[in-house]
Amino acid sequence: MINKILVSACLMGFKVRYNGSAKAHLSAQLALWQQEQRLVIHCPELAAGLPVPRPPAEIMLADGKDVMHGQARIIENSGQDVTEQYQLAAWLALRTAQTSSCSAALLTEGSPTCGSQFIYDGSFSGVRKAGMGVAASLLSENGIAVFSENQIAELIAWIEEREGQKISPRKGDYAG
Repeated sequence: MINKILVSACLMGFKVRYNGSAKAHLSAQLALWQQEQRLVIHCPELAAGLPVPRPPAEIMLADGKDVMHGQARIIENSGQDVTEQYQLAAWLALRTAQTSSCSAALLTEGSPTCGSQFIYDGSFSGVRKAGMGVAASLLSENGIAVFSENQIAELIAWIEEREGQKISPRKGDYAG
């Protein structure tokens, strides 16, 4: 049985990021996984009804787990509180992953929704800090392995271990 992967839509070339851009990392490996029907392409923020483009938003002095437990807020650079929309985005990502039988997620780093290794610190000054966004945190808490776009090699190793077979890195992939 193949392991399905929830993947951020912007990593697949869809222009759904806050600034209307993509973060296309469609490596040869992702292209192969797409052909194998292993990928479930999803943008949590778009699913929650947030517009494209939208103002930048950051988690204030906390991380996604704190937001999901009602202990922190997500604020746009305009000062607007968008916590509820981002919480909905996280729940929709989890529902999509679960209904599609995804066992892993490949998400966009730095996002208040999808960041898995770092997020921005809430000062809107470009300062990063260790932490997870709301969807990455909720997915992880619910047993879905979360990887950033910088962890393709780790995701390949994770799949190989679960499926018991070697996946040859595809030409054009990067090591991390």
